[in-house]
Amino acid sequence: MRNRSVPLREVHVWEMPVRLYHWINALCITVLCVTGYVIGDPPAFMKGTEASFNYWFGTVRFIHFISAFLFFFNFIFRIYWGFTGNEFSRWYNFIPLKRCQWKEMLEVIKVDILQVTNKNIDSIGHNSLASFIYFITFLIFLLQCLTGFGMYAAMSNAFLPKLFSWIVPFLGGDMQVRQIHHVLMWGFILFAMIHVYLVFYHDYIERRGVTSSMIGGWKFIEEDVIERHDNRTEDCPKDI
Repeated sequence: MRNRSVPLREVHVWEMPVRLYHWINALCITVLCVTGYVIGDPPAFMKGTEASFNYWFGTVRFIHFISAFLFFFNFIFRIYWGFTGNEFSRWYNFIPLKRCQWKEMLEVIKVDILQVTNKNIDSIGHNSLASFIYFITFLIFLLQCLTGFGMYAAMSNAFLPKLFSWIVPFLGGDMQVRQIHHVLMWGFILFAMIHVYLVFYHDYIERRGVTSSMIGGWKFIEEDVIERHDNRTEDCPKDI
């Protein structure tokens, strides 16, 4: 755990659009997982009630579809912001093309997973391993959108879902697409559990305000870390 007496400087890391994306995404995933689970295995607790009360399942599906559209357009915005946001939100942080990024990934594995060292990781934004994992989740987000809208295309005449009508035959049929969509849902749930744990873990050992930074945008970084960040070598430049 870091010493609180070390001089710290406030750094505005996460801009408002990134923070809005994060919380909208978290809300959408929560709603989609809950409603998706009900759709995949609907309970029978309404059996025997009046017909006028039995539209609850249609309401669940409607909430699922609305959340899916919000999730999709929020994701499209994040793709755009990866090209226009500040240096901590740009795409070159998420794709490990430099030697220093792979080196940092190894160091993070030693700290977070193997726990064979307590060496401080000097990243101001996401560390390289977290960034790469987020990039993989973006690809999973894309696949989930494709499979979801692919299934929705069979029951909708709207323009957007019809753009994905080729997905079901391409992936081998409706049952195969449903299985992929269902497995990815559990992937989101597992990711969320690990994500929350690691956020609090790093908040405790680093004392940089990791948790609060996704609310206010600010982190509290050591002066020497900021100096090394501002004078990075050619191997890991700030911009590409």
